[in-house]
Amino acid sequence: MRRTIRSRLLAWAAAGATLAAVTGAASAPAAAHDDDLGPAIEAVMHKPGYEHAQWGVLETDPATGQVFHSRFADQFFVPGSTAKLVTISGAWHTLGPDHRFTTPVLATGTRSGSTLDGNLALVAQGDLTMGGRTRPDGTVDYTPIDHTSANDLPGATLTPEDPLAGLDMIAQQVRDAGITRVDGDVVVDARLFTPPALDPQPVPLIINDNVIDLLTTATAPGQNAQLTWRPQVAPYQVTSTVRTVAAGGPTDIQVSASPDGTRIALSGTIAADAQPVLRISHVQDPNAFGRTALIEALARAGVTVTADPTGPNPDGKLPASYEGDPRVAAYVSPVYSQYAKLILKVSHNLGANLALCNMAVSRGSKDCTDGFAIERAFLTDVAHVDPTQFQLSDGRGGVAADRATPIGLDQILAYWLHTPDADAFRHALPILGVDGSLAISCTTDCPAKGKVFAKPGTIIGPDELNQRIAYNAETLAGYLETDDGCLHLFFVGVNGASATGIDDVIRIFDDVNQVAALLQEQASAARRVPEAKKAS
Repeated sequence: MRRTIRSRLLAWAAAGATLAAVTGAASAPAAAHDDDLGPAIEAVMHKPGYEHAQWGVLETDPATGQVFHSRFADQFFVPGSTAKLVTISGAWHTLGPDHRFTTPVLATGTRSGSTLDGNLALVAQGDLTMGGRTRPDGTVDYTPIDHTSANDLPGATLTPEDPLAGLDMIAQQVRDAGITRVDGDVVVDARLFTPPALDPQPVPLIINDNVIDLLTTATAPGQNAQLTWRPQVAPYQVTSTVRTVAAGGPTDIQVSASPDGTRIALSGTIAADAQPVLRISHVQDPNAFGRTALIEALARAGVTVTADPTGPNPDGKLPASYEGDPRVAAYVSPVYSQYAKLILKVSHNLGANLALCNMAVSRGSKDCTDGFAIERAFLTDVAHVDPTQFQLSDGRGGVAADRATPIGLDQILAYWLHTPDADAFRHALPILGVDGSLAISCTTDCPAKGKVFAKPGTIIGPDELNQRIAYNAETLAGYLETDDGCLHLFFVGVNGASATGIDDVIRIFDDVNQVAALLQEQASAARRVPEAKKAS
């Protein structure tokens, strides 16, 4: 069990199950401990596994300030991924919802006809996807369980877009600029910011979330399983000894890699009746990976580069400045509101940490920690939220000291309702029973389906003493829409639950979602009563 706990659980914090604390009105509701939540909700809160846990609830009407429920609303909760509500709110405001990242390629050297005697420099701009998830209509694609969590969460799937699409566009532009040969090199300029000591670590150039996707499909029992992988970039090589076993047999696929990440091996078994299983392996040197990927894209576009396509990124060849150097290509990203939606829908941890760097760079800094000062200024001067309602040391909510009060998160949610982007922000959140990390709950016989817009979060880890799962927090924060279209702000969270296995983890996740669904049903019913009296 120890291996299972250590290898499986941390992904919940990465995938969309990261902590939550949220909602209330702009006023500060009292922390009532005897709130009457009704028998259905109380029954959920008193299930086995919650004997030593503390539940928090906050529900308010932002239009009137009325507090419907308030339990421990002014106390700190471990926020996990609900911290993304703070980070992404700050980034959305700072960058602007229509901001686009333009990643240029400059030609340094001299031109002789179609030959460049010099280097091509791709100047990384902190673009989260580089075209790898962009649909034809310019929106950013996602799935309920993101590929970045595929090693730990069952059911992760890939979007259909080509992860190298942005580099292919750049390569074609270079060719269209009249260059067919580069007597020199390709260099990634990653001087935009200094990668901070965060997990996952944001870097200026990100291709396919800096992972290799590995998809195993069952064949006939006793035969080798089928493997497909992407993006295929030299010198990466993937081998698999995964065998297909009889239907109903064990599906257990392990991934290992060489220290530099370029030799990847899969082993284990997959049941004949199992759905394809996705795993990932991390890119250890994103700049070298991106350089080679661009050289290969150039070759596909008909541009020859004389330098060796593999090996370290030769950043020593970068000029001090690009004054006078022509831009021969550029990739322009989707608007930032689409990236914010991706980050919130699937709880994209890399994107949330990157948002701190994006904010810092927007103010001329290479130090990503300067993003916190920008975030604090947003809270105090724009959203008018007391920043001491939070303790945050990253963008995703994955640091042990991170904390947030339901009131503080409530105030951020209330802020959005008074902005032109209110609807866009609300619909960027996972929708219960519909999409994002809430797609798997409330799918059938659930009146609240499609009416809860909220950020979930989970913080879990191993309880070595008792050989079980320590469930630090499961929370959910966002908006409830009543049946007649009224919006309430809400927070539901539990700290200190316990679980014996992954089934209990899923149950606790569902319990919190069920409480939110019950609050939506109660709020809708309460609004029908006055209407019924008027009719009579």
